[in-house]
Amino acid sequence: MFNEFLSIIVRSLKLDKTLYKDNRNFGEAAIYFAGLIIILGGIGGAIAANTIIKTPIAMSGLTQILNWLVWSILIYVIGVKIFPDKSTKVPFKKVLIGVGYANAPGLLRFFAVTPDLMIPIIFLTQFWVFAGLIISTKQILNLKSNIKSFGIIFLSFLILVIVFATFVMSRMNALPISTIS
Repeated sequence: MFNEFLSIIVRSLKLDKTLYKDNRNFGEAAIYFAGLIIILGGIGGAIAANTIIKTPIAMSGLTQILNWLVWSILIYVIGVKIFPDKSTKVPFKKVLIGVGYANAPGLLRFFAVTPDLMIPIIFLTQFWVFAGLIISTKQILNLKSNIKSFGIIFLSFLILVIVFATFVMSRMNALPISTIS
């Protein structure tokens, strides 16, 4: 089972599109593999961020799970319900697993052990995750166009950023701010 998990990670890192077409990769253990990739990626991100700001590692893992769920929902709604191709018939669980697998490059954030490496590694891995998401979305949703797959990922990312920014801004207004007179 561990070899199967490592194989999924390596194939995801290689941006292997056959990973998302093979139904063996979406069996009983698949949701656990995807969840483990997400949690470990969140922990890696927290460790990388700790070189500059202190981030609670457990909170980062939970935030990454929430991000995974929301992004999967957005991809499913946009790609399957709003803008499907004729051959797009896929259950939400398969999208959820595909998004989890596509986040495997986030595991490389464990290598951002110094502040000088943190920003380049986080940006590199995030673009790598985007590429994986575009490939997984195209394969899982049976899309004919890379551009449509990119559009689904980009639109879902924009919505995610707007929701996140709105949430953060609303929390910032709730903080007590002292004014010096």
